[in-house]
Amino acid sequence: MGIIASAALAVSFFASCSDEIEMRYPPKYELPELPEVGEIHTYKAPLYWSVYEYCYEQSINGVANADMDIKSEEWDKIIDWVATDLKPYGYDMVCTDGFIPMLASDNTGYMTHYGSMALKDLVAKCKAKGLKLGVYDNPLWIHGPRETTIDGTIYNFGSLYYNGSTTVLNPNNEDLWFNWVVADQAGAKEYIDGFFKHYKELGVEYIRMDFLSWYEDGKDRGMGIVSRGYGRETYARALAYIAESAKKYGIFTSLVMPHMYNDAEVEAKYGNMVRIVCDTGAGGWWHCSAQDKGKSYATWPNCMNMFDGFTYWSHISGRDNVILDGDFIRLNKFESDAERETVISLQLMAGGPVTVADQYNTIGNNTKFYTNAELLELNTDRFVGKPVSDKLGNRDNEIWYGQMSNGDYVIGLFNRDDSPRDYSLKLSDLGISGEWKMRDLWRHTDEGTASTINAKVQAHGCKIVRLCK
Repeated sequence: MGIIASAALAVSFFASCSDEIEMRYPPKYELPELPEVGEIHTYKAPLYWSVYEYCYEQSINGVANADMDIKSEEWDKIIDWVATDLKPYGYDMVCTDGFIPMLASDNTGYMTHYGSMALKDLVAKCKAKGLKLGVYDNPLWIHGPRETTIDGTIYNFGSLYYNGSTTVLNPNNEDLWFNWVVADQAGAKEYIDGFFKHYKELGVEYIRMDFLSWYEDGKDRGMGIVSRGYGRETYARALAYIAESAKKYGIFTSLVMPHMYNDAEVEAKYGNMVRIVCDTGAGGWWHCSAQDKGKSYATWPNCMNMFDGFTYWSHISGRDNVILDGDFIRLNKFESDAERETVISLQLMAGGPVTVADQYNTIGNNTKFYTNAELLELNTDRFVGKPVSDKLGNRDNEIWYGQMSNGDYVIGLFNRDDSPRDYSLKLSDLGISGEWKMRDLWRHTDEGTASTINAKVQAHGCKIVRLCK
């Protein structure tokens, strides 16, 4: 049975449903012993701004990727806004994304330009305002000419391509969009190391790498077979090389679009952060909670909304484990302040990043939701909460809680319904004994000392309470 959520009801709001939805975890595959790279889970989740909304809206409006760009003057406006309105609260980075051409223009063969903007100049613009630059790129993508020599080897970029000697899963298919590095080929390890060395020398310490499911088995749940699929062992070897070099150069890795087979065995071992939900797209409550609510799938994306994704994968997260990424937030697409509080609270309760995708000219008066200093203390503390249940068919997954490093507890009561809900939650039901001082982190008010939380949570809203002695 679930936790009793209201003393006025004879049965729990959160009792498990008799037709509880089966959790469709990805299948298991046997692997040889994986290489060890040492401890990599030492980072807190990042707070940053992404270009995603700008690019997404351009694409929706019919602008071809090849024609998409952000000029230097627009970057100045973006960086000034982030530095002024967000940086004081811990948002210390701006990050590129896909869409805009990713170009290699020097003899290294690695990416040097994001559209018309040289990355070195973008790094300088950010640094002048006390910010860092994160880059969307993948060490398994080849940008430069085939004849480019891989530094420190006798091989060139051409040797990294599929040449028929590697067993692939879909031999009758070509690779869509990307020139992939085959991790089994000579020079692959050195190419990946050179990728991270290149970015470290540029001053970039965050890489967001996408389309990993396409590399592993070539499958896309929406598009079918989209590439050759280089196999489980090659995929694992590639991520091991990536983790080793990223650790060597002090670069944070964000893994995007992974199938998460074998209960995320490879991704949780070799990535600092991993996406656990489909793309943000148009955003709003649809992406936060409503899309395919309560459903899970065995391949990417395993869940279609943030809430289900964080719930479904909560068992692999933790203060010293891989960070779960709920993708970008577009507050301007939500319909109520209650929804805006929920989407920010969910990321922070789950120990995930808060990734601003709103732009300086779309944010409106919503900056205050990103800059709740009391809630952002969870991020600073590397707090990671858990739902009472990680089952998608059990409404106990709408109660989250965890403990901060100083012993305080934080409890989140969420309401995904379209109407208000009453809560009466005994702390003892969470294993928290005695009476505690309570503070509402959104209302910024002390609520006295108690052993029970009583609250009416509005539709699509939440109540986040910090308990201290």
